[in-house]
Amino acid sequence: MVTREEILVLGLTAGVVGSLVGGLLLYAGLALVLNGSHAGWALALPAAPAGGGLGYLLARRLAAKV
Repeated sequence: MVTREEILVLGLTAGVVGSLVGGLLLYAGLALVLNGSHAGWALALPAAPAGGGLGYLLARRLAAKV
């Protein structure tokens, strides 16, 4: 059985890790774009889905416990 504590930790972990990964990708991508390298869009555009994907993987791991 999944406890409230595990759900809370999942939410906090997913939020922090997703924000760090998404923010880092967005920063690096936009820095490259502003310096004239169009390849930076390959980092900037998938920043949000990459951050959300990590939360999804964490949730699936928690759901596997049930």
